[in-house]
Amino acid sequence: MEYGFLSILPPLLAIVLAIATRQVIISLFIAVWLGASFLHASPITGFFRSVDTYMLESAADPWYAAILIFTMIIAGTLGLVTKAGGAQAIADALTKKVKTARGGMIAAWLMGMVIFFDDYSSCIIAGNTARPITDAVKVSREKLSYIIDSTAAPIATVALISTWIGFELGVIGDGYAAIGMENVPVYLIFLQSIPYRFYSIFAIALVLILAITMKDYGPMYNAEVRARTTGKLLRDGAEPLSATDTAVLQPEEGTPMRWYNFVIPVLVIIIATFVGLYVNGGGGEVGLMEAFGNADSTVVLLWSSSLGALVTVIMVLAQRIVPLQQSIDTLINGAKSVFPALIILVLAWSLSYVSGELGAADYLVSVVEKTGLGIAVMPLLIFIISCFMAFAMGTSWGTMGIVIPLAVPVAFALGGESFIIPTLAAVLTGAIFGDHCSPLSDTTILSSTGAGSDHIDHVRTQIPYALTGAVVSGIFGFIPAGLGVHPLISIVIGIVVLIIFVRLVGRTTADAESIEASQKK
Repeated sequence: MEYGFLSILPPLLAIVLAIATRQVIISLFIAVWLGASFLHASPITGFFRSVDTYMLESAADPWYAAILIFTMIIAGTLGLVTKAGGAQAIADALTKKVKTARGGMIAAWLMGMVIFFDDYSSCIIAGNTARPITDAVKVSREKLSYIIDSTAAPIATVALISTWIGFELGVIGDGYAAIGMENVPVYLIFLQSIPYRFYSIFAIALVLILAITMKDYGPMYNAEVRARTTGKLLRDGAEPLSATDTAVLQPEEGTPMRWYNFVIPVLVIIIATFVGLYVNGGGGEVGLMEAFGNADSTVVLLWSSSLGALVTVIMVLAQRIVPLQQSIDTLINGAKSVFPALIILVLAWSLSYVSGELGAADYLVSVVEKTGLGIAVMPLLIFIISCFMAFAMGTSWGTMGIVIPLAVPVAFALGGESFIIPTLAAVLTGAIFGDHCSPLSDTTILSSTGAGSDHIDHVRTQIPYALTGAVVSGIFGFIPAGLGVHPLISIVIGIVVLIIFVRLVGRTTADAESIEASQKK
């Protein structure tokens, strides 16, 4: 059965309700229920299938279950690191060097760029590490979550080695298989597509531009003014997803603040992830890049996070900082802190499941195919539809997996083999837009968690910036790409446009701070 426009109604309803009511969990469940009701032609049956089929199967899926367990282990480990004083030691050391809000934002940006190998790890580790630093210089939690989000998926998707590579190489291969080209050098094609990943590149650049110029616009400006003039890092009534800064996880009085109690566990996780990707992917029998492409990233993340937790426990016990029972309790309390985020993840995956069964992706692609527009605008059109799909469904990988096998044959038919690369990139980077700013996206949720931000506040303040990057990508990236312009030219022009736009539209909080200071006098 074809559902037409009804197929995209549940994700649209979830987005509208979540933004309007700030009740993400309720909004997601209502959307899943609506979709299930369409599929089973009964709201009563739809209610029960929402729970016993879509939610249950989403949570039980090995890939999704691994992400849930990994998130809990990482959160528990960070909780123990915090309890042992390691996180505070790093924060204290960096705070001595970071004296301004500009320095705090640049430091957060750098942390996100350094943890390039996995977006989930970046959201949680970089967010928790940067939070004490940005808190000290009065950067709003909304701004921190935006910075973390913009250096998670956008950098992971273009990194030469990351947990994304296996999936991206797989969907690229699927796309070429759809046109009968099965033995293509997919990693080389992946590399060729990187200069065309305009949204990912511009999203990363925009964060640095905003930090250096100290300018903001839209709801983010109000959040920054509040933080800078009142010291309120969250708005009154906000409900941050993370609870890792609660008293139960704080170091006890007299706890030694040792930087290596943070650095060593994090390094263990990073090194173990790289080694695990190599081993799991068949390293020794195949080349390095092929091994990373073959690896099951979720299994590797479970290995590395578990090893990180074990090393942390051994370290705190060896130093007699936290007793064994208290270490276990702290790990559990840290894992509990991300429970709201886990519920949102399960519901978001359930909605993606329902949307897939309703045929939302096929409907959206059919709308594009019916436009009959010329070849020059195809990359732009594919980019737009990928952005919309990823935003509505909250899944970049789902968007990539669905659209690429459909888009590549269209691109090949219209423009030949050379036209496939910009089309592939349009899907791969357009999907990042949704992953970056959709309230249903897992990395958007985890960015709120890592930064300790109210989730909807994060989404509302981030969307204007995400739209800025998307518009610049479309006008100065994919339109020229459709006309055959070299992508490096588009990148340079796009970054210049972003700088000019921020300088013209953005406002600094300095004026508001001056007014506040004069009123106090």
